[in-house]
Amino acid sequence: MSVRDFRDLVAWQLADALKLEVLAFTSDGPAARDYRFRDDIRASAASAPTNIAEGFGRFRPLPFAQFLEYATASLQETRVHLLDAKDRKYIDARLFSRLWNLAKSAERTTTHLLLSKRRQAADERNQRRSPRTQRRERHSRPTRRSG
Repeated sequence: MSVRDFRDLVAWQLADALKLEVLAFTSDGPAARDYRFRDDIRASAASAPTNIAEGFGRFRPLPFAQFLEYATASLQETRVHLLDAKDRKYIDARLFSRLWNLAKSAERTTTHLLLSKRRQAADERNQRRSPRTQRRERHSRPTRRSG
């Protein structure tokens, strides 16, 4: 499958699904009335798909990886807010479990994409080095000091 748009990325799809679930969860009930909590969890949940999309738009693996790091951190922050919601009794066990698992899936998928982009960036760096430099590095040996 070819990825032509950030919406084709499974990481973005999972992060966006989490964002939508968080918006629904915080639209009524006690979470909706705790404005600070509501705004914080909504911001962290919205940040993840936004950063994935922005990284995709950078068109280079290393900058993309940097934005995937931000997205992963936002997903972790959202998980902390979910724990807080559970402690405050804003969320029942069933909904908590669903959102927690969705957040973990989004985080795991985003992390895999991040690692892939880092490998891709390293491969590109290695390909840009001249063959002469590569030969020199292969045949050079560290010098030993006696002493």
